[in-house]
Amino acid sequence: MADLGNPTKTTEILKKYQFHFQKRYGQNFLIDSHILEKIVQASNITKEDFVLEIGPGIGTMTQYLAEAAGWVTAVEIDKTLIPVLQDTLSAYQNVTVINADILKLDLHALVKEKNNGNPIKIVANLPYYITTPIIMGLFESHIPLKSITIMVQKEVADRMQAGPGTKDYGALSLAVQYYARPEILFTVSPGCFMPRPNVGSAVIRLVRYVDNPVSVRDEAHMFSLIRAAFGQRRKTLVNSLANAGNLQITKEQTLHALEEMHLDASVRGEALTLSQFAMLSNIICF
Repeated sequence: MADLGNPTKTTEILKKYQFHFQKRYGQNFLIDSHILEKIVQASNITKEDFVLEIGPGIGTMTQYLAEAAGWVTAVEIDKTLIPVLQDTLSAYQNVTVINADILKLDLHALVKEKNNGNPIKIVANLPYYITTPIIMGLFESHIPLKSITIMVQKEVADRMQAGPGTKDYGALSLAVQYYARPEILFTVSPGCFMPRPNVGSAVIRLVRYVDNPVSVRDEAHMFSLIRAAFGQRRKTLVNSLANAGNLQITKEQTLHALEEMHLDASVRGEALTLSQFAMLSNIICF
């Protein structure tokens, strides 16, 4: 393996292909072999696993994944990187590269074709500007999934793991924790990337629940409530839901639900747990 985690080797490849970083794709390539090894180790990948990598860049982490996994499919949106990947991954027979936008790709068809519909593992160094849509897209698509191990902005990782009453707690926290068990594994300094980002990063592992931790009759309704509750964070839950025109929930309905849940009428959304949001949704929706 020509270790692309070496900054000198990365620079050579970039010069060879006259590659220019695209700001619109949020490209920051890892140049630290130690961090790459830790990510792959944290993913618990074996030769039995099919791995989907999002945003392989020049193939730095893809090489490490190919060494550990049975099969890897890497989805890269930047077409100028495809010739680079064909070069850097030429020695690996267990890697497929797809030039596509992960948000528009039919993941069910991909998993069915590449892994017979069996659960997959996802590993990625995600572009920070589009982390949340990608994560939510993966969960909401309900593809067969074992785990997601990703590098994200440290602030976003904190939000995924946050609990009620904290400043980081919000709609993302609840959505992630409904689908998976989040665990921040380690932080990564800006100096481990080329170009160097302005923020710190963290690697977080999301292990998909076999059964969701709460029982809710209508997932979509619950998440609409959650988004409304945090859309006006400083308002009481009663006012936040009443002001959300798409929900058409009266103050009386919310007050009745809160009374049934033994919660104060002045409570804010940020104080409610996932199970309480599920209960609120079940009461109001039916």
